[in-house]
Amino acid sequence: MTWTAPEVARTGGSLVAGEREMLEGFLAWQRSTLLHKCAGLTGEQLAERTVPPSGLSLLGLLRHLAKVERIWFRERFAGEQVERLHDTADSKAADFAELDPARAAEDYALLVEECRLSDAAVANAALDDTFSHDGEVHSLRLVYFHMITEYARHLGHADLLREQVDGVTGG
Repeated sequence: MTWTAPEVARTGGSLVAGEREMLEGFLAWQRSTLLHKCAGLTGEQLAERTVPPSGLSLLGLLRHLAKVERIWFRERFAGEQVERLHDTADSKAADFAELDPARAAEDYALLVEECRLSDAAVANAALDDTFSHDGEVHSLRLVYFHMITEYARHLGHADLLREQVDGVTGG
């Protein structure tokens, strides 16, 4: 049997909440929207690179965003000693280059799990809590803004990729 990405309910957020709840809600919406863009597609379809000459694919986006979640929330902010996802000695872009449609279910589940672990890593932190990276101080607030914009940029890519795979637009 061929694995197919499941349907997801997109998470909404309050439009009048406090800052922390609003940032969490917007990030949750971005995350669930990426999964929504993948719903109903097989591993083979998720791995298709449909917008030449770009090497982007929906599966590559899933893998990339799992890596970015881990880096920003767990590794950088929380200081967890975690292995870097999908990087190889040859390429820091292996998340886009080294795709295996047969592992799509695992890659999908990994993103879902990284989102859960990211949320857990910052659950007791304040938006003003900081960490240093490359000689600069960053706040958790910045991490939320960065992740929301990272997803938003890639959701534009996901729109084009999905349309080329099977004609589905919008949403």
